[in-house]
Order: sequence, then structure tokens, then C-alpha cells
Amino acid sequence: MLSLPERVAFLLFALVTGAIGAHGFYRLGRRIGAGRADTDARWDRLPGRAWYALVTTLTQRRTFRKRPWVSSFHSLIFYGFVFYLLVNLVDALEGFFPFTISSGTVAGGAYNLLADVLSALVLVGVVALVLRRFLLPSRRDFSFNERTLLHKDVKEQYVTRDSVIVSVFILFHVGSRAVGAGARIAEDGADRLQPFATLLSHLFTPGDAHVWQVFGYWGALGSVLAFLMYFPRSKHIHIFMAPLKYVVARPVSSGVLPALELNMEAEEPKLGAKRLEDLAWPRLLDAYACIQCNRCQDVCPATATGKALSPSALEINKRMELNELSRNVKGFEQGEASSNPLLGLVLSAEAAWACTTCGACIEVCPVQDEPMLDIIDIRRQQVMIEGEFPAQLQTAFRGMERTQNPWGINHEKRMDWADGLRVRTTDENPTPDVLFWVGCAASYDPQSQKTARAFVQLLDHAGVDFAVLGKRECCTGDTARRAGNEYLYRQLADKNVATLNEVKPKLIVATCPHCMNSVGKEYGQIGGDFKVMHHTEYLETLVASGKLQADMGTATVTYHDPCYLGRHNGVYDAPRNLLNVISNDVVELDRNRENSFCCGAGGAQFWKEEEAGDERISDNRFGEVKRRLEGAEEKVLAVGCPFCKSMLESTPSKGADAIAVKDVAELLLEGVRRRSPVEVAVSALVETSQPVEAMVMSEEVTPDAVAVEEPPAVVEPQAEMPATERAPRKKWVPKGATVDPSVPPKEAEETPVAPVSSDAPKRKTWTPKRAAGSPLEEKKPDDPESLG
Repeated sequence: MLSLPERVAFLLFALVTGAIGAHGFYRLGRRIGAGRADTDARWDRLPGRAWYALVTTLTQRRTFRKRPWVSSFHSLIFYGFVFYLLVNLVDALEGFFPFTISSGTVAGGAYNLLADVLSALVLVGVVALVLRRFLLPSRRDFSFNERTLLHKDVKEQYVTRDSVIVSVFILFHVGSRAVGAGARIAEDGADRLQPFATLLSHLFTPGDAHVWQVFGYWGALGSVLAFLMYFPRSKHIHIFMAPLKYVVARPVSSGVLPALELNMEAEEPKLGAKRLEDLAWPRLLDAYACIQCNRCQDVCPATATGKALSPSALEINKRMELNELSRNVKGFEQGEASSNPLLGLVLSAEAAWACTTCGACIEVCPVQDEPMLDIIDIRRQQVMIEGEFPAQLQTAFRGMERTQNPWGINHEKRMDWADGLRVRTTDENPTPDVLFWVGCAASYDPQSQKTARAFVQLLDHAGVDFAVLGKRECCTGDTARRAGNEYLYRQLADKNVATLNEVKPKLIVATCPHCMNSVGKEYGQIGGDFKVMHHTEYLETLVASGKLQADMGTATVTYHDPCYLGRHNGVYDAPRNLLNVISNDVVELDRNRENSFCCGAGGAQFWKEEEAGDERISDNRFGEVKRRLEGAEEKVLAVGCPFCKSMLESTPSKGADAIAVKDVAELLLEGVRRRSPVEVAVSALVETSQPVEAMVMSEEVTPDAVAVEEPPAVVEPQAEMPATERAPRKKWVPKGATVDPSVPPKEAEETPVAPVSSDAPKRKTWTPKRAAGSPLEEKKPDDPESLG
């Protein structure tokens, strides 16, 4: 097809553009490699990783999780370009060698048909996505909250220009190839296996067909070669970076944070991320794998409630800054440190503390980017190095340091939740079948204590041999770790691992998904290999084996999937199976299972005020609950996490709403009591000299009477008591036991409450320091007070 001069010109053009493009890819690799070594295994089991990447890429299964129509148009472009790798190679050879692929053979006919049809479909897909991005109302998907920090290049419409350039390239590249194919048919005759090219052939005459063939050749292949020079900087680079991201995907769930080496003796300890190169290299790869679809922003609870955080903006800002460094700091790609800190460059301090670590951004991302882990590394830097974090977190940190729980309540009160119940510790029962990990919430929070008390009554009713650690148990450190205080987390976690390794539990069951995640998944990083199960999973086995039987209730029940139970640990069915046993009217929330919406407690948010926004995260979720249960007479919101329960029970939008918020264990206990009497042990320390018998529920008890037994009130935080003053925990007394009348009942402890002065000074609000040397202006929140 090409003359000798044209062949020489094409080869020279290919050499120049190919060399420039190859150098661009090399520099891109150097920028990604500037990140620190990752603590997660990324190259192990390479054949399996490669197969996963191939299947995930070719099926586009992660892309189709959301926006099915948009994903369909995207898939047209993707599959077209995959096949075009072969088409471009064949077309290039046809320009140098006298051969053509005829439709007269089966293979040739299939090739020509696919090339023709996919050319048309690619053009349809590009036009549809261009209309969506620039003209249709859906263009709002690509906008950002006014509070969100944006890189200067984003503000200068770099992303928009890049989208236009990529769209024009695809249209010109594929269009030129279609024109060349049409001109060939005009010269050679119609081909029924190339309907699109045959349609275009009517635009040409046999006299000018050859000229248009040459134009199509240069237009299609020349545009590809020219685009190679721009490719490493365009969003189109995700074609190669996304499959690579699949290859190096994390081998653990999103609930497991990367391990951190705590080398406190180093002159400049690396305990987080201050600059871009402090992030692990796979998270610099994230910036180039990102397809800028903003799906992570769509599901982020912080973004949905008008806060400054946008996971999408974080990744886009990273890419813009990496490209900026490649232009202005040549030494960065050779290991020279960048000058600008991450905070104030790719993320504002306000946004860094708005993350709930719910994992929705990681779950929904088509290319498995990990923006949540960037935020954790930034928090680690701010807490352990800079000492800059919301003031309210200091209270939780101090509580964990002094009393081994974030509530700051005396550790000696850790077993008070079990007053009057048949609960033995591992000192009394060293080899139980089940070790119940109570957790801090169930130990000290009244609402969560109801869950723990319901659970142990169910275990007792089913005849399960169980025990608790009692005062040997301390906080798992989940709050400290999510807040960035890895050092405090390790202090608590190491102590728990040592205790559990000594106890050697057969099975650990937890009512708190955060505890379950820490003990069962994260403790494996520090020598703790334990089998851990959520209480709904264990209760499901008891129901399935017939050890627990329940009758249906009349309430309409809906279930809220906790992030740390569902998305982070994949437990979705067990709670629902239990609810279907105790209610014949179970309805799903619109956002459920892996698409569940956070309650707002995770990521240490429970211990601080929310950042400025349009509404509370818990209000957003509870509004959905109210809409779903509207019209029902008796309404129940079932939960499987103590923090979800507390957040949704106390959210301002609930007010006096009749929706009851209960743990699945509480509801199951009510159902079991409807079926048969459940023995409920009561404390022997009562104000009577008569024998005390265990109270037994009768089948005639009214529904109001079957509520879970109220736990004792939580004692306010106080200083550690000397050992001689510690009051012994009330013991459970079996049925038929008596109380010695000569022993007077112990008076309840009273904690004096200081009067609140109306002249008390207002609590100081936390305000982030401005990142020195940042080229960006950080937008201030509308309500600085909300930063607390």
C-alpha cells in the first residue's frame, strides 16, 4: 500500500515517537518506584495473580459492579481496543507487504467482521461517554464538593482537557481506520462481513479510494504513534496500569491495615507518610491506575454528607503532583525527596480526619485503588510525629493508656456488665469450648451491655461451655490504630496476643466486628493466629443444630450491615438468617451488603466530632431506615455492631421515633423466650434474707417483659483504686442457693458529679496547621467549630 518513501517516513516517525513514548513509560516507572517498599506481599503466587488479573480485566467484572449502562459503553471501547492490538499490527504489516485478509475464509471472515463491528461500537461508546461527561446531567458525577482540596492543575481544568484529548484521539484513530476500510471496499467491492465499512464505502469513488486508504493508514497508525508520546501522562494510561494493579492486589481484606515497623530509635523514624514518596509504591501506582470515574466519591459517607473528603480527588491530586514533580523536580525520579508535604497538597487536614475507614472506596473501585490506606499513613504521621490531631482523640488515647479502654473507665469495672449472670472467666474455666471476647463497648457502654448479656444468656440456654478473659482482657487497639496511633495499638495488641497465646482458645466469638477484625485478622501480623467468629455466625450454628429455637415476632425488621462485619470481613448472611427465624417481615435497606452505608463511627470517628458538612453520617443512614420502615406498626432496626447501635440510636434525626434499635442477639433472645422459658440468673446480692432463686420467664409473660435484662449503669471515669478498696464483682448464684442474712447488702457506689458551671470556658477547637511550602490554598470549612 505504501510507497518506498512513505515506508521510510513511517519507520522514522515510529522510531522517534516510540523512543519518546518508551522514555515516558520509563520515567513513569521511576516515579512509581520512588515510593517506599510495601509491607504487604505483592509478588507472591505470581501465576495465580496473573490469572486473576487476566480474568478480571477481560470480564470487566469490577467495572460492571456500578453504573451498568455507563459500564456497557466503557466495555465497548475496552473490547474494541483489545482487539485493535491485533488490528493495528495487521494494518501496519499490510502497508509494507502485499497481502490482505480476505473474508473468503472462516478465519478471515471472523477477523474482518470483528474489526468492522468493533470499530462502529467503539465510536458509539466514545460518543455516548462524551455526551455523558460534558452535556448530560450525569456530568455532575465529575464535580467535587466546594470544601474538597484540589490540585492547581485540576483547578486549571487539566482533567477536562485530558478527557477531550483522549476522546478526540480515539475518535480520530478508530474513525481513520474505518475510513481506510471503507475506501478499500470502494476499490475492491462490497463485503457483507464488513457492514460498517461497506456503508462508508459509498462516500468514495474508485478514483480516489487509494488516496483515502493511505489517509486511513496514516490516520489510524500515525495517531497511535503520536499518542504514545502523550500516553504516560494521560488518563488512558489506566489501560496498562489497571491490569498491573490487579496483579499486585493486596492479599488480605480491606479490614487489615498494612503493618508498620516501629523503629523509635531511628534518627528520623518513618512512622507514616509526610510526602508522596513516603507512601508505598503500590499506592503511587494507584494514581495512574485510577480511571477518574469518581465512583469512590459516590459511595464515600464523608462526601455524601458534604464533607471535605473525596477519595477520587485524593488519587487525582496524587497523579497531578507526580506529573508536576516529573516536570520540575528531575531528581525525584532518581530518589531525590520532594519538597511539599502530602497534607495540604493532595488532602486537607479536615479531609484526613473525616474518613470512617468504612472501605467503601476500596470495595467499589474498578481497579482496586486503596485511598483509605493513604489516609491511615497520613494520620500516622500526624499523630506519632507531628502531634497534630483532633483534641477529642486525646481523651480516648489517654483512656487506652491508663485504663486499657477508650472510655477511660476503671479497668476493675470490666466485668460489671455480667453482674448476676452465669459468666465464668478463664481462671475459673481454663479450657472452654468458646472464649467470648467481650470488648470495651460491651464492658462499659449500657446499650452494648444489653447485647453481651443477651448473648451469654443464649449461650447458657444452649448449654455452651464458654468463658471470658475478664480483667485479663483489654482494648484491642482498633481505635488507636485507625486514628494513626500505631504505637499505642501495639502496646495493647501485644498484651492481648500474649494473653491469648497463654490461654490457647479453641474458638473466640466477639459481638463487636471491630474486635473480631483486630483479633482475627490484624493480630496475625504480630504473632496471634486465632480462630475468631462473629456472634451472629456462632448463633446461626446453634439455631441450625436445634440448640436454640425461636418463635416469630410481629415486628417489621430491617438490618444495617456494619462496615467491619460486611465489607471488611464478608459476613452478610448469618445475621439475615437469624432475623428470618424470628420475623416473617424482614425488609432490606436500599444500600445493603457490600453497598451498605456507614453509621459514622469507624475510623475513630466515634470519639470525636464530625467535620463540617451538610449533615451527620448517622442522620443520612437513619433517614434511609425511616423511609424503609414507613407505614409499619412495630419497627425494628437490627444491627450487629455496638458502635452502629450507639450511633443510630443516638443520632439527632431519630428523636422520638418509634424505631427500636437492637442487636440481632437481643432479638433472638426475645424469640427464644417466646418459644420456651429461658433461665435468667439474678444476683444473690439483694436486699432480702430469704433464699434467692433464679428467675424463670413464664410463657405467659407479656412482650414488654421479654426485653433483655438491663445492665448496671456505667460508672464515670475515675482514677485507679488501690487493690484493698476494689469491690468484688457480684457472683451469680445458682437456683436454690441462699444468701447469708448476716451479711448486709453492699451499697451501690456513688460517683460524685461536679456541678456544671454556666461560666465554664468553651472547649478549644482543633484546627490543622497550614502545611508549609504548599503551593495550594486550603479551603477553610464553613464551620470551624465542628472540627472540635
